[in-house]
Amino acid sequence: MKTGRRVAVTGMGAVTPVGTGLDRFWEGLVAGRNGIARVSHFDSSAFSSQMAAEVRDFEPERWIDRKSAGRMDRFTQFAVAASEMALADAGLAEARPPPERTGVIIGSGIGGSAAIESGAALLRAKGPRGLDPFFVTRVLVNMAACAVSIRRGFKGPISAPSVACSTGANAIGDAFRIIERGEADVMLAGASEAAITPLSYGGFCATRSMSRRNDRPEKASRPFDKHRDGFVMGEGAGIVVLEEMNRAICRKARIYAEMAGYGNVADAFHLTAPEPSGDGMVRAMRAALEDAGLAPDEVGYVNAHGTSTDLNDKIESAAIGRTFGEQARRLKISSTKSMIGHLLSAAGAVECIATVLSVHRGVVPPTINYEEPDPDCPWDYVTGGAEAVDLRAAISNSFGFGGGNVCLAIKSYRS
Repeated sequence: MKTGRRVAVTGMGAVTPVGTGLDRFWEGLVAGRNGIARVSHFDSSAFSSQMAAEVRDFEPERWIDRKSAGRMDRFTQFAVAASEMALADAGLAEARPPPERTGVIIGSGIGGSAAIESGAALLRAKGPRGLDPFFVTRVLVNMAACAVSIRRGFKGPISAPSVACSTGANAIGDAFRIIERGEADVMLAGASEAAITPLSYGGFCATRSMSRRNDRPEKASRPFDKHRDGFVMGEGAGIVVLEEMNRAICRKARIYAEMAGYGNVADAFHLTAPEPSGDGMVRAMRAALEDAGLAPDEVGYVNAHGTSTDLNDKIESAAIGRTFGEQARRLKISSTKSMIGHLLSAAGAVECIATVLSVHRGVVPPTINYEEPDPDCPWDYVTGGAEAVDLRAAISNSFGFGGGNVCLAIKSYRS
């Protein structure tokens, strides 16, 4: 039940394959910049897929002292950096919000992937004495949220969801609910992933869901295109600052948009495949629209999950058609995964940021690498470059292994 408490987005931070920092991330999207290349983190020559969307400009010491950074896995470093960016962007880096009324929800799908693999190697080589006391805290999924909470002294609600590829959207939606219910006034929310390591990467290769277009990595991620052949793994983090609307207005914060609706439902169908009818996707989108008080014709843009896999893209396209009816033909739809790859758990958070910026700035980023239409994907996927669109509202879709379906509804804010 709605309480009357509205929620503003007042800050955002991003670590992505097309740039670290909000401005570089957005500039990369609008320019249609490709962030995918051959894997450089390890030798991928023996793998069926050999490309990834890696973060190549990240320097943890810009946000974290060297000693602390050395005790963190890369996914935690990403999360701390993105959180610091988001707080600064919100004007809360120095003017800190009341700690008991400020919480942190930062999820991850795999957590400390690199720490797990290096720890296992040390155990085999040196036995138990080869492991250091920080092994466990490098691995645990909740360490990103805890590191931010400890660093900033935030004592409100804290959690670390792990819901596969919908994790980031789940975290933001759950934080939105917490503010709506009056349990906190400010929440940092999002997700972080750094799983481009041999074991995790190889595991996804074994699912046969990754692209094998190794001869042209820059063309591999091609959502909704007829010749798509799988997703490209990415890494990164996205964090938003959500704030109770009246508080944001009273302190004269810049309000990017209003977080207005959250749909979260399960397929209850399969460990990896989406339910063929797209029923869960439809129910998630409808729930978010109803929660936000939006009619389908008030939505102008869908930031699609758009993984570049055969099943996701055609089922999501059909679900958009069922949700919006005839209005689906006038929607602008795009998948930023065409540029940044699939950031796994962090995808929903980074894509939510892209959606908020689209609403705030009136620009929809493109879907790159789209060359031949697929009859099963019949909508306007914004394939000719970024487009200027006056948006009243938009939605961001996230769907994960195991059947999680999440949709976030975002409204424009005009003071």
